[in-house]
Amino acid sequence: MKSIYFLLLFPLIAAFSTSETPEQSVNRMLNKWHVAASEADFQSYFSYFTGDDAIFMGTDATEKWTISEFKPWAKPYFDRGSAWTFIPENRSVYFNENNTIAWFDEVLSSSHMGECRGTGVLILTDGEWKIAHYNLSVPIPNDLLGDFVEMIANSEDGQDD
Repeated sequence: MKSIYFLLLFPLIAAFSTSETPEQSVNRMLNKWHVAASEADFQSYFSYFTGDDAIFMGTDATEKWTISEFKPWAKPYFDRGSAWTFIPENRSVYFNENNTIAWFDEVLSSSHMGECRGTGVLILTDGEWKIAHYNLSVPIPNDLLGDFVEMIANSEDGQDD
């Protein structure tokens, strides 16, 4: 008799044990998004955003775009066969009480930019997580910050000529 109960309950138990947690779902989606950039999959990469009004902020002070503005800037990078590659090293994900909004921070490694940090806000839309806002930054050690501030000021002074 016990084996009959087990056979009846096993599919139910298996269904619950294989379902993703919200955090697993977010991590899977963000990992796929990073892979889409690395593989220069333009359509897939931009499908992870909430729409053309989502925001992408790059490392340069001038790089704050809506997705409709970001696409034309990014297109040549995707056309060359590999847009950019960021490998997630560590990520923390947080949720509102309904698990419909998530925010995260991640440490990324990149051969062309070194260690970077990404932060973002995701919205659960029709059962899928979508990026509403993403900010890519390069952490600067505090001991080096003064030198960087000076270099940036000198660079900006040179642009005014």
